[in-house]
Amino acid sequence: MSDETSVERALASWRYVGVERPAFAMPPGPGQESVWDYPRPPRIAPDAREIVVRAGALLVARSRRALRVLETASPPTFYLPPDDVDLSLLEADSGSSSCEWKGRARYFAVRLGTEVLRSAAWTYRAPRPAYAALRDHLAFYPALLECYVGGERARPQPGGFYGGWITSELTGPFKGEPGSRGW
Repeated sequence: MSDETSVERALASWRYVGVERPAFAMPPGPGQESVWDYPRPPRIAPDAREIVVRAGALLVARSRRALRVLETASPPTFYLPPDDVDLSLLEADSGSSSCEWKGRARYFAVRLGTEVLRSAAWTYRAPRPAYAALRDHLAFYPALLECYVGGERARPQPGGFYGGWITSELTGPFKGEPGSRGW
């Protein structure tokens, strides 16, 4: 299937694409964003806030050059440049996944001495052209690691698969919650 066909199929399967906020969406308060205002296909937005990823006392990554991927119904996923990540803690992990927008993701485990956090990070080595800025940047699952945005610890996106970071600046509901499959 061509990239164009994949994108067309994905768009056709979604009722909400960031143009109109559904009635069930929580309205944002001052200083907040509704994930229902994010576009589909997703948009990449630079973010200069300090992004920190930790495993307990161990610093995995720190950046002020993150890229936020904003997609309808999902909290942002933060992608960090490899120069801002302690790559000595990462090792290639089995498995991969495919995103209709970004392409094929490759996973990494985070090694913490004898402990290994499987599939804790991922990257797109050869993203689709519209997402070339993400090439080799790394994203981390806040369900497995401590992830911070401007000092606030992010909560993981529900559902276990998605890698969004929920902070107090966001309103939902979020993709991955019970009943969200048809969104």
